[in-house]
Amino acid sequence: MSNSHLFMTSGFPRAPLRNGIGRYICQLKRVTLKFCKTKGDSKGIRDFIGSHLLGFAQANPGVVVYLKPRRFKSPHIVAEYLNGRTDYINCHDMTKEEVFKSLTQMVNQSKREVMLYRKLWHTDCPSIQGTWSPFTFSDPKLNLAVFSSVIKFIVSIFLFVCDI
Repeated sequence: MSNSHLFMTSGFPRAPLRNGIGRYICQLKRVTLKFCKTKGDSKGIRDFIGSHLLGFAQANPGVVVYLKPRRFKSPHIVAEYLNGRTDYINCHDMTKEEVFKSLTQMVNQSKREVMLYRKLWHTDCPSIQGTWSPFTFSDPKLNLAVFSSVIKFIVSIFLFVCDI
């Protein structure tokens, strides 16, 4: 059994930057593709640039894509997110489909810290009255009533609902 949960930060679930309230904001800010023009291990990223890069850029207009050719260096992708985090992926001997899959995964991530949730729900204005249930404002006499059959119970509920 792992004790890694002891070192995780705990908190409440929140959308990054109130994302999803109004419209969706992609959390990926900038992608830099670093590659070599001549080395063989950069072939996949060069093929991606030649075939899929324009489609990727048109599909994700909020992401800025930089190309940085570097001589005799191993290819990698640097992703920068709105919260300031940076992610590096080594693209050594990747195919163009694997590069596209890695970029799509980066677009869909928010790069927030993995956190242990204290509760599954959270509100900014907590109520001291407790959570609502269907029986919150029901008549207390229903708790004391003894029903001899299910039909009488359904009739009494129907009469209660009609009184409201």
